[in-house]
Amino acid sequence: HRRLPAVIPTPPVSASPFPNPKSQYCCLSRNFSAALTPLLPVQLPSRMETHLWYVVPDEVKSAPLLSKYMELLPQSERDHVLGFRGDQLQKSALLARTLVRTTIARYQVDGHLDPRSLRFKRNIHGKPEVEWETKDGFCPPPLQFNISHTSSLVACGVTMNSLIGIDVEEKRRRTKNNILAFAKRYFTAHEVEHLNAIPDSELQQQEFIKLWTLKEAYVKALGKGFSSSPFNTFTIRVNTAAQQASSGIAVETLDSPQNLTNNWQFALLELMGSHYVAICLERQETGGAGKAFPIKLTARKTIPSVEDELVSGTNAVVTIGGSVTQF
Repeated sequence: HRRLPAVIPTPPVSASPFPNPKSQYCCLSRNFSAALTPLLPVQLPSRMETHLWYVVPDEVKSAPLLSKYMELLPQSERDHVLGFRGDQLQKSALLARTLVRTTIARYQVDGHLDPRSLRFKRNIHGKPEVEWETKDGFCPPPLQFNISHTSSLVACGVTMNSLIGIDVEEKRRRTKNNILAFAKRYFTAHEVEHLNAIPDSELQQQEFIKLWTLKEAYVKALGKGFSSSPFNTFTIRVNTAAQQASSGIAVETLDSPQNLTNNWQFALLELMGSHYVAICLERQETGGAGKAFPIKLTARKTIPSVEDELVSGTNAVVTIGGSVTQF
């Protein structure tokens, strides 16, 4: 996962996410118990459905709760979390791993799952996958997931059968230098021309972040990573002709620019009015005239093992690109 380059960092939080457990704590002006209680089970996503779960780190301020989250992780993951410099980055990394474990455990794919019992493996490019324990008569589900996080938002996408990549970026992030200079370094000529045609600097900045988010989601769906799929080797085209991609967002590789890569579809969302979220899915089937079915999206805001809220179809989740139906 490659974050936006050379950005002005978000101001650090004033207090450590791991303060003295005896200190007072609050979360959304409420005191939460530090005990982790399993929430209600959730059904696995249906065909062409995506579940999006997200956490707002600033809303998780309970030191005992964060300590409980740390206890869910094996030592190797704890070391990884503590290896980040700064409390804010450590907290974000901790919430990302906690969100993955507690979310997958809620799907009850093999009876009751303890988040601590989950094991993960990585492909040759580093993309994590669940390493299911082999048991007599147990057939691992074709569950796919992907995680993305900033200091201000942690998100996890879950699908069945379809490969998935997601990316989140803050709308207000700013590069230290000229947008077009960055675009020429990382983007294709078509994308640079697209940005250059936008006279308003603010709109140009927003369009740059949208493109970056979409490109990141595509690379993560491929499972290859930035080093194996540099951003300047493929073009994201937005508002393409309907016969090319029903979603209005498509990708083409430079080695075959005459053909769009139609086995991928995208969704671009605005979350809480403050973040862009891009989702890239592998298409499994099409509707009439070869058009892809809309992505079925169910979004939940959560505090792992404490509470969650269904936010699909509310002002918290707004579709700004792609063909999406929210449930």
